[in-house]
Amino acid sequence: MGERTARFASHEGNVAFLALGVLLPSIEDGGRLGRERSLRTLDALVTSAAIAQGLKWATRERRPDGSDTESFPSGHATGAFAVAAMQARWHPDRAALWYAGAALIGESRVRLRRHHTHDVVAGAALGVATAALERRQRRGLLLAPFIAPSLSDGGGVRFGVGGAF
Repeated sequence: MGERTARFASHEGNVAFLALGVLLPSIEDGGRLGRERSLRTLDALVTSAAIAQGLKWATRERRPDGSDTESFPSGHATGAFAVAAMQARWHPDRAALWYAGAALIGESRVRLRRHHTHDVVAGAALGVATAALERRQRRGLLLAPFIAPSLSDGGGVRFGVGGAF
């Protein structure tokens, strides 16, 4: 991967990947199911990012470029793999594309010397594990107050104090 591609994957490409991963279920799946899937994907992303940030503060590993001590784990890899794992669950026929995109983002972080390989591997594992935990919860992790029990149970997404829609 070239420097230019790595910069794109690490910045604009990462933002586009995460936004698409969160918004696509609402657009593609539509209705209550799409909104629930979008919110569950956002929940996995936010939860995994919070855990990754806590680990960064706890481990204080210096980045390969020496810029700071927030190398472990890679937050970019954590978020990208959390989104990829959720999308792979919603649309398994596209799993390889989502995981390839997440891997490209992770590789870009190593190429740009922002992370060691083990930072990216740990971030990927954290993202996938958080997504798996998210899927096992009836109401989500951090965003549970806004997520009704699964649509198969007659629930849906809740916004504010009002009912599900």
